[in-house]
Amino acid sequence: MELVVSLEFSGGAELLFDKVKNHEVSLPARANGPWTIKHLLVWIKDNLLKERPELFVQGDTVRPGILVLINDADWELMGELNYELKSKDRIVFISTLHGG
Repeated sequence: MELVVSLEFSGGAELLFDKVKNHEVSLPARANGPWTIKHLLVWIKDNLLKERPELFVQGDTVRPGILVLINDADWELMGELNYELKSKDRIVFISTLHGG
């Protein structure tokens, strides 16, 4: 069963995604378990990210300086990379990094 989630990028993070802030995405069913934020980050990098992946991901997580909210709650309260996505979840990525 495919999973539909809303993704939002702001605080400058949208610049890495062709300046598009909001994305509603349909994720295909996974054969080996549920979708997690960790899987979602790989999917975002492979399917949505347009430039400079090093400004969004570091290793298998988001780069320090990017705040992640899951349904308006800090992802640290939700299990971070291990959070299991549910249909209609809203995941927000806010960059707190600003060049000068």
